[in-house]
Amino acid sequence: MKKTFAILLTLALTFSLFTACDADSAGASGADAFRIGGTGPLTGGAAIFGNAVRNGAALAVSEINALGGTQFELNFQDDEHDAEKAVNAYNILKDWRMQIFLSSVTSTPAVATSALAYEDRFFGMTASASSPFVTYGNDNVFQMCFTDPGMGTAAASYIYNNSLGTNIAVIYKNDCVYSKGVYDAFEVRAAELDLNLVSVTTFTTASENDFSVQIAEARNNNADFLFLPMYYTPASLILAQADAIGYAPIFFGIDGMDGILTLEGFDTSLAEGVMLLTPFDAGAQDELTANFVASFQELYGEIPNQFAAGAYDVVYAIYYAILASDGAITTDMNGRDICEALIAIFTGDFTFDGVTGAGMTWSTEGVVSKNARAVVIKDGVYVGVR
Repeated sequence: MKKTFAILLTLALTFSLFTACDADSAGASGADAFRIGGTGPLTGGAAIFGNAVRNGAALAVSEINALGGTQFELNFQDDEHDAEKAVNAYNILKDWRMQIFLSSVTSTPAVATSALAYEDRFFGMTASASSPFVTYGNDNVFQMCFTDPGMGTAAASYIYNNSLGTNIAVIYKNDCVYSKGVYDAFEVRAAELDLNLVSVTTFTTASENDFSVQIAEARNNNADFLFLPMYYTPASLILAQADAIGYAPIFFGIDGMDGILTLEGFDTSLAEGVMLLTPFDAGAQDELTANFVASFQELYGEIPNQFAAGAYDVVYAIYYAILASDGAITTDMNGRDICEALIAIFTGDFTFDGVTGAGMTWSTEGVVSKNARAVVIKDGVYVGVR
């Protein structure tokens, strides 16, 4: 029988410990705490993602430590969404005597640090780095998020199953491993389902400020549905530029667009009606989600996105895996021994209920199995599509 572990939230949160938490370590300290290290962009254009992951992980650590028993110390380093800087940050964590790795937040840095974690035999789990190359060949690296191909396939199936668009246009970023990876899988599944793709256009980092050509092609081909497999920054510009010419199809994004509502300077009214396929619905009414959202809002003053939720789940999944070892995993073990023990648990009969999914399991390739959820933006908040 599978062992299922659900998050047990406590009201006795030590909030003040984390209000000024930056790249420094937080949580319990000393020999009786597991040392978890992570890297992500705390500054720069992807900082929304990194700070959300750091904050979600810190909240989980505070709750777990308040329970007594197993304790964690978190050290989160800024990698600025850059592979070379992520390697430097990883080495800082290694010098800190990290035992478990909260793997890098974004895919390109995560590919680099996962290779190092494989060589050094640290168990790693990423909240949000979705490229299949993060885990490929790395038996010790796992994902809490969907893979890019998995999200692309799920998006096409969701559009088809819910009859969302008659004429479908796609804009994706062809020099971004995330965006292209999602689109490639979407294209295959869309062909299998005979979805009517009337326009497929691309952009690059060098051209991501002007989408007039792509938007015009979609409109000229009578696209009533526009799929945007990309991060929130270019998506925000597409929404603004489409609005400027009065083009208003159904806009449909994926998990990388989560964060658009907190993007500085963005008019959130432009996102009204935008749909996202994501593993997390902040408006869900189940007890786990409601408690997590309330605690996160009280601590950080904002509604958590799926990046924060994913990190929260990563820490709790590791916590319950340690409990499932029945005392075989201890703080005095080195990272290599902890790694091998956690691999055996996560690829065994372990299942986990978190805020990003129920009954989660992991393959021997580190890929998570859970259901995607659709949300729509209404009045500046995410609302679950029931």
